[in-house]
Amino acid sequence: MDAIHLTNIRAYGYTGALPEENVLGQWFQADIILYLDLAEATQSDRLTDTHDYRTVIAGTQQIIREAKFALIERLAGAIAASALESDPRLQRVTVKVTKLTPPIPDYTGQVAVEISRDRIQ
Repeated sequence: MDAIHLTNIRAYGYTGALPEENVLGQWFQADIILYLDLAEATQSDRLTDTHDYRTVIAGTQQIIREAKFALIERLAGAIAASALESDPRLQRVTVKVTKLTPPIPDYTGQVAVEISRDRIQ
């Protein structure tokens, strides 16, 4: 299956299990892989024969900004569902959501969740 990779989609959001995360917010990053057949687009060179990924980028940023979930797993699920709904040609999506600065004492790393979802036929 062919794929379109969307990386480093960033937005400020309010997802987190701690109360202060829901009030103060934090930066999130999403990386998304869209799986679909790109054979026609490789020959036609027409946008209509591929997925206009601008819709997924804008939708992802909107979900991160507006949704308030306790878990980044739920945030990743909402992004995946939205992406699959954006185009019936998409067969599968993989979404990785990264909490860039998790509020964990003495921890300077990042926390990420990656999920894959298939279109239900």
